[in-house]
This record gives sequence, structure tokens and C-alpha cells, in this order.
Amino acid sequence: MSKRILRLILGDQLNSQHSWFNQIDPEIHYLMMEIGQELRYVTHHIQKIAAFFLAMRNFCLEKTKDGHWFIYMRLEDPENSQNLSQNIKDILKKGNYTQFQYLLPDEYRLDQELNTLIHEIETIYKIPAKGFDTEHFFTDRKYLERESKGRKVYLMETFYRKLRMDQNILISEDGPEGGLWNLDKENRKPYDFKTTIPPPKTFSHNASPIRKTLDSMGFSYIGQMKEDRLTWPVSRTEALEGLSYFVENLLPNFGQFEDAMVQNEPNLFHSRLSFSLNIKLISPHEVIQSCLLAYYKDPTKYSLASVEGFIRQILGWREFMRGQYWATMPKFSSLNFFNHSRKLPSWFWTGNTKMNCLHQSISDSLTYGYAHHIQRLMITGNFSLLAGFHPDEVDQWYLGIYIDAIEWVEITNTRGMSQWADGGIIASKPYVSSGNYISKMSNYCKSCIYDSKKRSGENSCPFNSLYWAFFLNHKRQLEKNFRLTMVYKNIEKLNPLEIEKIQNQAQYYISHLESL
Repeated sequence: MSKRILRLILGDQLNSQHSWFNQIDPEIHYLMMEIGQELRYVTHHIQKIAAFFLAMRNFCLEKTKDGHWFIYMRLEDPENSQNLSQNIKDILKKGNYTQFQYLLPDEYRLDQELNTLIHEIETIYKIPAKGFDTEHFFTDRKYLERESKGRKVYLMETFYRKLRMDQNILISEDGPEGGLWNLDKENRKPYDFKTTIPPPKTFSHNASPIRKTLDSMGFSYIGQMKEDRLTWPVSRTEALEGLSYFVENLLPNFGQFEDAMVQNEPNLFHSRLSFSLNIKLISPHEVIQSCLLAYYKDPTKYSLASVEGFIRQILGWREFMRGQYWATMPKFSSLNFFNHSRKLPSWFWTGNTKMNCLHQSISDSLTYGYAHHIQRLMITGNFSLLAGFHPDEVDQWYLGIYIDAIEWVEITNTRGMSQWADGGIIASKPYVSSGNYISKMSNYCKSCIYDSKKRSGENSCPFNSLYWAFFLNHKRQLEKNFRLTMVYKNIEKLNPLEIEKIQNQAQYYISHLESL
């Protein structure tokens, strides 16, 4: 009797090195689908949709050439119900399959849907189902939850140090290489306008057919894609080229300038590997090993601070965020510590704001489907928190606009670190700043009509009054936070008239968000 197996691969599970592919078996069929369900739960950037679809199609083509049997359902296929569960049930019925297997999803909503589907498959269709690890991350879903059990506070730094030791990464006989676990103090420089910024590694793919299909079927999207050419990597070969390019050309200066922002330079020395990583074209193990090999081969070219800083993002922050996601969902997705309720102004979808820092960061996002982490955290995220936008609004925007945004990594960074809607589960303090930080770390303020030095009055920087008003308005919730002691000491130095001016200016800007 035939034992035909149907295996599901989702669009962010393109791990060609997975053990599933160690053997070729004509009785094992792999299922991949482009479905409207995934285009409707949030409005995505056109480049994000195109990149996912092209990467999925390439993956299917490459594995088919290797001899594996694939069922690939395109968005426009007549038999496509546009629903994950329904398509799987239809194919199981037609194919006389005796088993259903899948890779564990990284998104809670899909995990829940598949759990419901599996129950139906096993009870109604009498077909056994089994989930498998994606073999991508350093840790499993519940690793952080186990490690933090019984602890009142479990910081990312604690998590990161343990993984460093477990994986023997940058560890010497005496402890951390260089004597310190975290070299972040060396990685906070504004750009010097002397160091050459290499151009980003880009590719060229015709995405016109995908756009035409989306338009003909009435699917909505945001953002731009110049001449319908997609410049992001959509195959493992291209992702590996991107990794090599980063290590050779960008990593040497990544660390010192990782927090810098420069007008008309959306990439600086950032890797742009997040999309390739998040859909699993390459693995975090490969990325880290490439950095380590380069560092040990030529330590004069690569500073320890730069290498450690980048590895911390991959080994520490990325794994930590995933662990937090699975430890706190679904409750996490409804947290709103400050009870913020405002809607995003319309210029979040156009970039048409007079605040130059926001204009630059949002325009970059719309143009490229990308902005680096400081633009996301300290410009758009910073303003969103200070202005009191509802976390749902902010989540939806970030999840849709960025090419690398998948909920497990987006919501933890946005609702958690950026908006502090979790009240401190992920970050020990709200990451907000006045215009002073933006002026220090960028050249945005030099060509802005708003004055980064003014707290109130005509053309005063909105970040300034909103920053101080934020801490005044939330004093009861934040004044006992040990990391905010200096903020409240500075507030105590303000005279009542100055406080009144700040509050009035902040209220004016809140009342005129659309015209800022």
C-alpha cells in the first residue's frame, strides 16, 4: 500500500538545507501556495509581496530540479480557494495521501489555524499529521520560557551571554573575548562623513507579472517598486552573495556607525540580510560563522566591537524576540500599557510631513520596503509613542511596510521595545528621545524647518515638547523606573511656566498632527 505524504512549506520556510531534502522520494509531495489570505490580514508593501512570491517560486523550481515533487499553487490558479486550510483539505482529498506533515509556523495565528486543521484532518479524514522544526534558529520556541522560569526579570543580555557560552561564540579561556560581553559603548557614533559608504548589494528581478496579477485580482498594497524591478535577493545563491558582500564591505564599519542616520543614505553599513534570514534562505548559524571567519582571518580589518555588535543582533536580539513571542502570545498582541488610542496621520503612507527625520524615514520605507533599525526605533517608533498612537495602528503599519516583517519579529520589536505597550516585558524603559538625540545621530535636522533646540514656540521641534509632555503625563507610571531617574530629576528643575509652555506646545502639535 502506498504511503504518500503531503508536506506543507510556508512562504517564510525556504530552508533548502532542511533534513527533509536529504532524500528524494516520489511518494513525498511538497505543497506551497500563494494565497489571498496572506495578502489581506494586513496591507503589505508591493516589494514584500513580490519578494515572497519570487523567492517561493525559485525555491520550488530549484528543489524540483533536484528531483523533489512539488505542488505549487499560484495566486491566480482557478482551484486556489485563497485559504490555507481549505486548499490543504482539497489537495488531501484528491491526492490519496496517507500522512500530512508541516514545518512549525513562526506566526501564532498560523500555528493556531494549523492546530485546528490538524484536528479536523485526524478526526474526520483519519489522516495522521505531524509538525517538524524548521531547523533554522539556535533555540526552540520554548527555550526562553524555560530559561526565565522563576525569575522576576530575564534580560536579553542574560539570554545572550548564555547563548554565547552554549554556542562557544567569541569565548576565550577567561570568558568573553576582549574581556567584555557587550561592546555597545563603542558602537554609538554619528557618521563622520569621511568613511566611504559602499552601495548596497542589489539584484534585478522582473516583478511586473506579479503586480499585474495583484491589480487584476483587486489586491491592495502600499509602497513603490521602480519600473517593477525587485532589487532584493530571492534565492539562496543571491542571499549568500549578499552575506559575502556584507562581511567583506560593510561589517568593518558596521559597529561604529550602526546607530547613525544620514539623509539619502537609507542603508549605510547595515547588512540588509533580514529578509533572507526571516524567510530562511540563509541561517543565523551561517551568518555568524561568516563574520567569525572574517574576523579571525583579519582582526586588523574587523574590530571586535563591530563583530560582537552584529552577532548580538543575530544571536541575542533575534532569538530573544522569538522566545518572547512564543512565551507571551496571544496576550502580547493586545497589550496597551499607556492606553494610547490615536490613529496614525495620513502622512505615514505618503511621507509628506515637514518633519525631515520622519519624511526621510517614511519615504525610505515606502521606496525600498526597508529602513534600518534606528530609523524604525528612534524616528517612526519614537514619534508614534510620544504622539500616543494606538499600538494596533503601529503594528499594522510596521508589519505591512517592511519587507522583513513577520509577526514574531515585528510585534515584539514594535509593540514591545518601540511602543512599550507591554509595560517592560522586553525593554526596561521606553525608547524615546527629544530632538537632541536625532540631531546628534543624524544630519536630518540641518534641513528641517523645525528647530531641534527649541522646546516650545514657533517652529520648535515636535519631538521636544512631546518628549517632555510624555514623561509629565505618565509620571505615575514611570517615575519609579530606575532608568528614568535622571529624566525626572531634570523635570524637577523646570519652572511651572516652562512646563505649561511645553504642555501647551505638545497639545497644539497633537491637535494638528495632519499638518506637521
